[in-house]
Amino acid sequence: MTGERLRFDGWIAGVGTSSGTRLVVGHWPRSPFGAFSDVMVERPDGERVLLAPSRRIADFVAATYRFDRIEVVPVSVAAVAPAGGSAWLVEADAPAGGSAWLVEAGPLRLRLRTGRRTVLGLLLSAVPAPFARSPVWAALCDVPARLLMPGVRTLGRAGPGRREWYGARGLRPVVAAEALLDGVSLGALAPLDPPVAFGFGSAPRSPALVRVTTTVELAPAGR
Repeated sequence: MTGERLRFDGWIAGVGTSSGTRLVVGHWPRSPFGAFSDVMVERPDGERVLLAPSRRIADFVAATYRFDRIEVVPVSVAAVAPAGGSAWLVEADAPAGGSAWLVEAGPLRLRLRTGRRTVLGLLLSAVPAPFARSPVWAALCDVPARLLMPGVRTLGRAGPGRREWYGARGLRPVVAAEALLDGVSLGALAPLDPPVAFGFGSAPRSPALVRVTTTVELAPAGR
């Protein structure tokens, strides 16, 4: 017996910094809550912070992942073109207009720039949408994902009574990032190392922007 399935379609950007703070940005043009973005922050001492745009979204995310602190703050994601640059964000549902993302979330300001698709990114872009929504496909991809990108999982338990799976449909490397938290620079772009510990899996170690469909399955009513 399966419970209600809630589907989130959009993008996840994961970056590390030389200060040791790691950031995971979710940008969801389509979700049960409407379009929204949120940010998960893990500090060098292991403190996990959620920056969410509403109490309703914060409560849902906190019931799915693990945090030490939650802040409800305005969160925005926009794309801007660098001087003399041309737009690459042509994939459906990506913020339109440029090759750099600007993320503002309460005390955080993050700007990141992506590079060209990798071979893996090209292969993922060919995954049909129905596959990305399937737990069977996620289970088949779990072992290869762990071998190719240590720390990454595509299927697992997410909070009490919840199951979650990810279907990646595209990937671009993040090649540059600048971040300020509480007005202090977090330093240069770095790998997500150690892996983030919000849930059963981490974002890729190499900073990346991933096109993804995320499904959260709730426990059946009465269980």
